[in-house]
Amino acid sequence: MRFGRVERTTKETSVLVEVGLDGTGQVDVATGVGFFDHMLAQLGKHGLFDLTVKTEGDLHIDSHHTMEDTALALGAAFREALGDKSGIRRFGSASCPLDESLAQVTVDLSGRPYLVHTEPEGMAPIIGRDYDTTMTRHILESLVAQAAICLHVHVPYGRNAHHIVEAQFKALARALREASERDPRVTGVPSTKGVL
Repeated sequence: MRFGRVERTTKETSVLVEVGLDGTGQVDVATGVGFFDHMLAQLGKHGLFDLTVKTEGDLHIDSHHTMEDTALALGAAFREALGDKSGIRRFGSASCPLDESLAQVTVDLSGRPYLVHTEPEGMAPIIGRDYDTTMTRHILESLVAQAAICLHVHVPYGRNAHHIVEAQFKALARALREASERDPRVTGVPSTKGVL
């Protein structure tokens, strides 16, 4: 099994992330931010990644550092689990609806971090008790930076903030699953450069 494990400790947070790419979607997540836990569970379940996340953060300040540092560790663990990327599909895309919302995600496990992210204007500022909806882009930025992937996320329409964000995580999971899967016809690394 391709597996990544990252521990990240700062003055603000303590994070442990373990990810198995060839899993069955077993998830054990606890960050102290309820809606973020729900989103990470979607990532594991729909990506069929076995995912463990344990974060203790300075939630007495706000949830920013907790989500940011968790996303950084998740990206690093995902990159570790990919190894040299030999035999993978490399590209993946998925569209996921959630009631009135639609998310479209395309990913390239390119070794080069880049994010394009669009979602509807005028979203509610908070989901649940402490999920700041402006953090979705920052979570993805942090993930992309450490995973070294190119990620395009587009939500062309949606009204409910919960649905808009959840559709993004479900589509991200499906796109990452497709891109990271092994293709029996691929030999070596799928790049003319010979490395990703």
